[in-house]
Amino acid sequence: MPTKRPRPTLADSRPRSPARRRRRWLTALLVVAVIGTAGWFGARFLIQSVINPQCTIQAAGTTETFDPDQTANAALISALSIKRGLPPRAATIALTTAFQESKIRNLRYGDRDSLGLFQQRPSQGWGTAEQILDPVHATNAFYDALVKYRGYETADITTIAQQVQKSGFPEAYRDHEGQGRVLASTLTGHSPAGLTCRLDAVKTSVSPQRVASDLAEQMGVVSARPGSGLLTVTARDTTTAWAVAQWAVARADLYGASKVTIGDRAWQRSDGDVGWSSGAAGTTVTINLG
Repeated sequence: MPTKRPRPTLADSRPRSPARRRRRWLTALLVVAVIGTAGWFGARFLIQSVINPQCTIQAAGTTETFDPDQTANAALISALSIKRGLPPRAATIALTTAFQESKIRNLRYGDRDSLGLFQQRPSQGWGTAEQILDPVHATNAFYDALVKYRGYETADITTIAQQVQKSGFPEAYRDHEGQGRVLASTLTGHSPAGLTCRLDAVKTSVSPQRVASDLAEQMGVVSARPGSGLLTVTARDTTTAWAVAQWAVARADLYGASKVTIGDRAWQRSDGDVGWSSGAAGTTVTINLG
């Protein structure tokens, strides 16, 4: 015989009390809030984890991105062309070559005995391994070889780079001429405000004296005056001032620079991707460290 289901009682049919309903709603809202908060912090962590330090260069309608290590090396290569009194085309050739050979990184390895920014080989007379791994020596060695070729200023990039490097893949240089051109134009001061970097917060910084010494060695600028946590540079003209200012931004991660100003314009590390402020540029550059 089937079991009879009990009839609902009066208590079963009574509506739930308002207090009970409120407790259930409050519990539900608390759960949603906890999940929402966890989701926000999770999303924020995810966003921060994928936004890496990056430098952006804009020149002649072209935009390229590099990481801080690449821009620091590129700034050194360009600065040495200025010190030597070479045209921006020399920097373009050097940077194009370095991009093809090492992605503008000072590599401690390579094909056979190739090393450094330009993958130069001790066995081919570029210097000792220790010398080649010194970016200043390696870059000067490249320029020493480049200037021996008359007409390099107007020569085809593949032709002249191959003359210097003797690469097994000469046509590959042409693929990176665009990157070399925008880097050279900006870092030699011919494309003002063309470089900005999004960097992590400063953890450590070097002394103003160290930055002044590097600026003199790399660009030949000896007018830098170290102060308390900053360096002030008086350039001979606005093009040189922009070269100094963008050299400082390109190497800001290396030095721990927090702010670079040129006249009334400023790049601030804390501004992220904002870039340079508006205003009039001048010939005085200030580099704040720390």
